[in-house]
Amino acid sequence: METVEAIVIGAGVIGLAAARRLAQAGCEVIVLEAEDAFGSGISSRNSEVIHAGIYYPQDSLKARLCVAGKAALYEFCESRAVAHDRCGKLIVATSDNELAALSDLEAKAAINGVHDLTRLEPDQAREMEPALHCRGALLSPSTGIVDGHGFMLALLGEIEAAGGALALNSPVCGGRIEDASIVIDVAGPTPLSLRCRILVNAAGLGAQSIAHGFGGLAPETIPALYYAKGNYFTLKAASPFSRLIYPVPETDALGVHVVLDLNGRAKFGPDIEWVEAPDYAVSLDHECAFYSSVRRYWPALPDNALEPGYAGVRPKLTPAGAGMTDFVIQDAETHGVSGLINLYGIESPGLTSSLAIADEIAKRLGFKKSGYFL
Repeated sequence: METVEAIVIGAGVIGLAAARRLAQAGCEVIVLEAEDAFGSGISSRNSEVIHAGIYYPQDSLKARLCVAGKAALYEFCESRAVAHDRCGKLIVATSDNELAALSDLEAKAAINGVHDLTRLEPDQAREMEPALHCRGALLSPSTGIVDGHGFMLALLGEIEAAGGALALNSPVCGGRIEDASIVIDVAGPTPLSLRCRILVNAAGLGAQSIAHGFGGLAPETIPALYYAKGNYFTLKAASPFSRLIYPVPETDALGVHVVLDLNGRAKFGPDIEWVEAPDYAVSLDHECAFYSSVRRYWPALPDNALEPGYAGVRPKLTPAGAGMTDFVIQDAETHGVSGLINLYGIESPGLTSSLAIADEIAKRLGFKKSGYFL
């Protein structure tokens, strides 16, 4: 049986960020990915938005790690020439009864350390975005967009430069706690078992399944998983907006918003559709609801202007109607297994928070800012 110091399961943005952090601290790291490419799951099926840290409850992991992660992500992208755009966004109230929600968001953002929001009157918002209809808005200038694939490619390059490695087509099929270490069984073309001292389960939608396969891990420490599908529709014509446009948030999600890519093309989404299993087909059954949602803030959206885009699935920890939950970064204090970190419910703002999540993982494993002591 081969031995490696640390294994990260999952080569999405969270797994790659964690592996980079460990490798740069001098740890021998292998990233195991079930698919034939990195970042092909949640990390490739989102809005690629750099969030400011506005929506999340005070002192939550999402609030703290989003704000820290935003600063780290912008610095990373600027210093590594990863394509990004600090384009800003408007959160809009489309009726008078939504204006109070803007005030609540402004207060919540300030508590979270986001102090750059500006309250706008309708005419001020329309001066910035002439196609917009609203009764009021919040401008978030530090919200942006990023080339998610380029970011992950840069992370992988730094993992490999620090001596780490990525193993594709390497699905984890089981594991066990054994003699103060963790043994992982890996399927694929060349099945093998690996022993490690540190294991980071960053498998996204598969995190709970992998955890249930660990012999010696108490099942009551593994939260339930609910699948929240998000559909996107793309705009056939040129975008009328130069910034992201968000409605006030819904109970379980942030609402159907305007998403821009780095070429200025617009898409709308995601909605929220609770499903029994991951499913990435975008059905035309959702088209009418999209037109209705978008026309609340863009009344001039023409008929037949949208076409199906893509879909993603968010790993929710509570069922429909229960509201948004926090990230779960679970360590030995909860499950009792030294060296094991399980990540559950890492949805938005996971991309924004990824570098800060990696630092949080390293801290919980006993790593210093640079180097480590274990």
